[in-house]
Amino acid sequence: PGAHVIVLSGEGYSLMWPEGDKPRYYKWEVGTMIVPPNMWLHQHFNTGTTPARYLAFKHEGVAIRNAHPQLRLARPAITAAIAVLDQHAARFLGGCPPGELSLAFLTDQSLAKIHADFMNDPTATDVITFAGDTAAGLAGEICVSADTAARFIRLKLSGPRTARRRAKLTAGPTPFAEELMLYVVHGWLHLAGYDALEPAKKRQMRAAEARAMKLLRAAQALPDFKLIR
Repeated sequence: PGAHVIVLSGEGYSLMWPEGDKPRYYKWEVGTMIVPPNMWLHQHFNTGTTPARYLAFKHEGVAIRNAHPQLRLARPAITAAIAVLDQHAARFLGGCPPGELSLAFLTDQSLAKIHADFMNDPTATDVITFAGDTAAGLAGEICVSADTAARFIRLKLSGPRTARRRAKLTAGPTPFAEELMLYVVHGWLHLAGYDALEPAKKRQMRAAEARAMKLLRAAQALPDFKLIR
């Protein structure tokens, strides 16, 4: 395929056709992913009342597995967020290696089992990252716990805070969605070469996390995650 185009706002249609053939009509709206075949001509038309915004990118792929029975997510939005990070890879040690990136959204129990099996630590954690194999076309795998993100946010919101500070926490994207995406960002940065084992390196990781989350907010590309209880 050619570029992947993810619609962030607006509604309309696209015409796509191989040279010498008739244009083919495809309607789109927010969340639609358009993938013009390689070497096809294409035009995009906004027919809505608001400006159309979209991300166009080429990527080896993002494989997303949702293994949490109560987590609701939008795969195109997650892919778009990774695309924003990839577009700014030069700001993050070159970014994630080339190849397919695998994201797994898990329960505490599932991630704790991975923690025990691969690191001999049976406790729950927030994110575990596995390096890939670029020769095999694999960028790496990021496993995150939605339960840990939800538990952290509950503690954060239940602490002693003024109404003004509480309102700030609940403005914009939900705190849970931001926290879970932060875990994905953390894993992406690990694959880019950041570490957090030593104090100095941990400070570099935290600074990179802050820059990455700021980029996603500015691009309005933070995915919306929800836990259905």
